[in-house]
Amino acid sequence: MIDLDDIEGAKRRIKDHILTTPLAHSPSLSNCCAVPVYLKLEHHQTTGSFKLRGAFNAILQLSADERARGVVAASTGNHGRALSFAANTCGVTATICMSNLVPENKVSEIRRLGAEVRIVGKSQDNAQEEAERLAGEGRCLVPPFDHPAIIAGQGTLGLEIVEALPDVATVLIQLSGGGLASGVAAAVKSQRPDVRIIGLTMDRGAAMKASLDAGRPVQVDEFESLADSLGGGIGLANQWTFPMCRDLLDDVILLSEAEIAAGIRHAYLQEREIVEGAGAIGIAALLANKVRNLHGPVVTVLSGRNIDMNLHRRVVSDETADIIARTTS
Repeated sequence: MIDLDDIEGAKRRIKDHILTTPLAHSPSLSNCCAVPVYLKLEHHQTTGSFKLRGAFNAILQLSADERARGVVAASTGNHGRALSFAANTCGVTATICMSNLVPENKVSEIRRLGAEVRIVGKSQDNAQEEAERLAGEGRCLVPPFDHPAIIAGQGTLGLEIVEALPDVATVLIQLSGGGLASGVAAAVKSQRPDVRIIGLTMDRGAAMKASLDAGRPVQVDEFESLADSLGGGIGLANQWTFPMCRDLLDDVILLSEAEIAAGIRHAYLQEREIVEGAGAIGIAALLANKVRNLHGPVVTVLSGRNIDMNLHRRVVSDETADIIARTTS
């Protein structure tokens, strides 16, 4: 279990490389939910998502030999982008393995940051297999979630939430492989054990939810989704994030494609924020009234902004019927 000391150590280590992102009150959501709602604007982070926290924490702890060998990772996009940026900043080469489901805007940005990109198969599991093969050839593997340095780095976001809003009662957090959810839950509950931490994900291909229901890590099919960065498995040999999510999350909520689209629209039209599907999933849960026994103040994390802008325009214009049909077919 990653503890508060690990997360506070990560905060000291990465403080010169990341932004302390704002916590903004949302009048529209507060009125809708009848409790105070705040938005953690983590999509304002450099590289456009929370992933930079874990990436820098991992890179900065590499030995000289590991830096010389270069790093490799599998990614649904945002981890690859963050790791490429952190590696480039520290003079380390990076190779990012991704599946064909990763949107082109995320792939091209990773290439722009100087990383080698390998597109492999149709799932995150395929990309992970390639990353592990390259690690066997000598590169240093930096996983997107199931790694203590990654979890501790993402947990620094939880420290910022408690510092900015000490009386927070509920935190809505993205749940995919579990690096963000477990890190934030550890940071918040170490200081405020009464705070409810609710994991949020899409309603198909939700690997962590299926694993928690089964009581062990399981494989699931991976589908196209507006919340593409929440896709992928958690690994059958998961050592860190599965037990932490099992022990620390108070609930897990599933959102449909239509609900995620509504969250993206609300973020733009009411909050004036551009977010990707995963970033809007907390707003989606609140709008859909899916959080049971909601107590405030509530913090929902806007985790990323790296959405294809043509897709964003269509979602905001409510031209989503064909998108939803495609992702649910």
